[in-house]
Amino acid sequence: MDLLLHHGLTAFGQFVSWAELIGQLAALAVVFLAQRRSITTWPVQMAACVLLFAVYTSAHLGGLAFRQVIVFAFSVFGLVAWLRRRDPVYGLAVRTATWPQRAGLAGLFVAGTVVMALALDALDASWAPWPDAAIFVGTAVAFLAQGLRLIEFWFVWLVVDAIGVPLQIASGLWFSALIYSVFALLVVYGWWTWVRSRRTAALGAAEPSRV
Repeated sequence: MDLLLHHGLTAFGQFVSWAELIGQLAALAVVFLAQRRSITTWPVQMAACVLLFAVYTSAHLGGLAFRQVIVFAFSVFGLVAWLRRRDPVYGLAVRTATWPQRAGLAGLFVAGTVVMALALDALDASWAPWPDAAIFVGTAVAFLAQGLRLIEFWFVWLVVDAIGVPLQIASGLWFSALIYSVFALLVVYGWWTWVRSRRTAALGAAEPSRV
């Protein structure tokens, strides 16, 4: 891992380690795979977690580093959950969250951010505890919702991206900031593909009732 952290390439005067480059490209690939509701989403995410854990630890971003541990755990959950909810015709059966579920996700985001930020500050584990915590908790909430096949997980990702871009720039992780910006565009497209898939499956399920 030291080899991947201390070697890489320089673009526009900015050094990018191989660990950051490969890890972020893998994370970017996860968005494409999630759009297509591919089961390989989760193994690729696990690989990205291992690499990015090392990157953020070396950058003294405790929240972002520990986030990779949580995401890895949610990836295992997501893999099992998606394997159990495959439809032979429409693939992964996605769904829209109920209002109580949306309130629950929002509550987890807010409460989790407060607790995590206070913990990071007390442990001196991050120089930017509040945005670091928001990204950490938001990512966990997004992956939880994704594992549960809730379309709303894409909106959570938009919030994470909005916080993540300036934090990555301030940390000197320019390539990661660029990837986060690309994420935002892909998230909008991903939301549209999941909505379309949901509508297609709903129409298909309703079709027999017209016969």
